[in-house]
Amino acid sequence: MQRKVMISCAVTGSADSPGKNKAVPVTPEEIARSSIEAAQAGAAIVHIHVRDPQTTRPSMDGALYREVVERIRESGCDVLINLTTGPGARFVPGADDPLKPGPGTNLKPPEERVRHVVELRPDICSLDMGSLNMGSRVFINTPEHLATMAVAIRDAGVLPELEVFETGHLLLAKHMIETGHIKPPGMFQICLGIAWGQPATPEAMAYMRNLLPPASPWFAFGISLHQFPMVAQAVLLGGHVRVGLEDNLYLEKGRLAPSNAALVEKAGRIIEILGERVASTADAREMLGASYFRAA
Repeated sequence: MQRKVMISCAVTGSADSPGKNKAVPVTPEEIARSSIEAAQAGAAIVHIHVRDPQTTRPSMDGALYREVVERIRESGCDVLINLTTGPGARFVPGADDPLKPGPGTNLKPPEERVRHVVELRPDICSLDMGSLNMGSRVFINTPEHLATMAVAIRDAGVLPELEVFETGHLLLAKHMIETGHIKPPGMFQICLGIAWGQPATPEAMAYMRNLLPPASPWFAFGISLHQFPMVAQAVLLGGHVRVGLEDNLYLEKGRLAPSNAALVEKAGRIIEILGERVASTADAREMLGASYFRAA
């Protein structure tokens, strides 16, 4: 019997990527349109960051999130909306005084990081389950801040996508499920290949998968050249997949992806080649817990 595999599409992210691939959406209109196209190509979930339309840099402006969400909802497109809560966790120590934030720091209180989620009530929102040396920066998510965010997300009736970049993040997420901060069984996203987190290898994915709560639905992705090998690996290990221009700018070696939809279509072909089926949004609602979601 064929298994239904969900595709999540991370449409824009917060990296300095618009100058590297013109397909990366920047304005609310572009982000919404790219999300709708990804859904039409087979994505059951779209994962959304927003950017300042003038500078293309990442933003936490609630009005930008609202415009994107409203454009998608008003289009009639049936897709699960997943808003990020990652912005507001970056810290760069000052060069002269490490106790003072240097350029690039954007630390915000946990309440501010989830304000748009509480106001807009998307279907899903991400929750990064720990701190990490991310490239040359520090990505700070303390247990206390995560608990505050998790409770706000839970009380808003939103499904948290538990992003885990290394084993300790996964163990903390399991603990917060046990303490009631997160509704069981939890939905996990295994994030691979980000410096300096878990590597994008079959062994690393299998190890993380084996630590998950038995009933938890899970997704996985690899960044850059690892995107499609990790799609195949996640399918083979019984998980679901994420692709998108947030994580990878290329459709294949030397060829820039023309759209998020093209990345979704390629992931769908891999799923079908491996003998499985691409899950619809209705399938995703059923698999992730219909009690979280509005009627289609």
